[in-house]
Amino acid sequence: MTRKRRFLRTTLAASVATSLAFGALPLAALPAAAQDAPASFADLAERVSPAVVNITTTTTVAANTQRGPMLPEGSPFEDLFRDFMNPGGGDPEPRRAEALGSGFVISEDGYIVTNNHVIENADDISIELFSGKTLKAKLVGTDPNTDIALLKVDSDEPLPFVPFGDSNAMRVGDWVVAMGNPLGQGFSVSSGIVSARNRALSGTYDDYIQTDAAINRGNSGGPLFNMSGQVIGVNTAILSPNGGSIGIGFSMASNVVQDVVKQLREYGETRRGWLGVQIQEVTPDVANAIGLDRAYGALISGVPDGPAKDAGIEPGDVITSFAGQEVSDSRDLVRRVADAPVGESVPVVVMRDGRTQTLNVKLGRREEAESAANGSPQQEERHEGEVLGLSVTPLNPQIAQELGMDPQDKGLAITGVDEMSEAYMKGLRSGDVITEANQEPVATLSDLEDRISAARDAGRTSVLMLIRREGQPRFVALSLADDAK
Repeated sequence: MTRKRRFLRTTLAASVATSLAFGALPLAALPAAAQDAPASFADLAERVSPAVVNITTTTTVAANTQRGPMLPEGSPFEDLFRDFMNPGGGDPEPRRAEALGSGFVISEDGYIVTNNHVIENADDISIELFSGKTLKAKLVGTDPNTDIALLKVDSDEPLPFVPFGDSNAMRVGDWVVAMGNPLGQGFSVSSGIVSARNRALSGTYDDYIQTDAAINRGNSGGPLFNMSGQVIGVNTAILSPNGGSIGIGFSMASNVVQDVVKQLREYGETRRGWLGVQIQEVTPDVANAIGLDRAYGALISGVPDGPAKDAGIEPGDVITSFAGQEVSDSRDLVRRVADAPVGESVPVVVMRDGRTQTLNVKLGRREEAESAANGSPQQEERHEGEVLGLSVTPLNPQIAQELGMDPQDKGLAITGVDEMSEAYMKGLRSGDVITEANQEPVATLSDLEDRISAARDAGRTSVLMLIRREGQPRFVALSLADDAK
């Protein structure tokens, strides 16, 4: 029952090899070009529906020992309510709970894709085929980050299956069809259009297709088809004030799903690339402060021990290209790195001091890095005053310790922020520490003033500061107009 209630939960490496066959017969895909509204979806539904399955899971739920009102120990009503809630006496028994979901077959030998939250913690997984035949399924692997799970069933005969399509080819306004088992009603079809692309809900690797095709509880894990009968999304979540479809549904893009499925099929787990950097967006003012002609790439705010540090990447670098492809923003970088095979050496182009450099980074594995302790921050101490709406004082060992930093760290502790200043609007607060300005260390107020003067002399309209809060680094670009005298 918990998974039912969590239907709306949202939680990269080569493409999965799937044929353009349906069952044992070739499936002639229609052109990916835009198509007029079909007179009917019946032919499409009839062709692909045999590969869509209903999923039933059974889970053992621990006995609820807290049922009924909470009473203070020794209350005269304690025995009365215990007898009422458990008339047979003894410890309450565990109970079995069932949950429903959807999925689809991707190979004739019985591999099935669904959502992780559909089968999470399940003791038993049953697959009901479109024909009504029921098979037991075993779990091959899961990826909670994308909410994808891969199952396997054994069948005496080849199963009808459907191919993945290219989700990147879908455009807003394209027709789509969702299939599954909504609210336990059995096989069902709904149609709509692509309402939006590249939606991010809460996960690091989110790439959702938004659709107005009706998706309800029980549709979770089912396929979203294009008009060629190819799966271009896995129905995962809806946005709804009442739990029912209001025309805002989300399907994880097939190009993400294929990469995950290939790894689950091969390893039983995901193996994502890891660069080992802390990043943030390059905003227009940050781009101006560091001399970029436009806002793109990913700004490195921290480099703990790891592949990037070993390759020479430094805080303040902007990664503009990864493995030969331009990086549009920080989210794009995360996906590209995750897609790259673990252990692969890739060229990374960074902008540093107004010039580009190419560094070769041998990627680690994210899953291993996440289970290990990350590196800790470090940087620079000394003079006192006010600048850009900030009151600052140099770090000393006592202040550094109070702010959670190493006593040897240097920098300028912010002791006050003018609430009318740009610094305040950009989130700077007392207790933050300035460790760099224009990618050079600052230890005194004079250091900071020198960096500001140098920025003005270079014709820049803002200064880029590296700020640390509770050990976490963040770059902030402040307009020099706030310091005009």
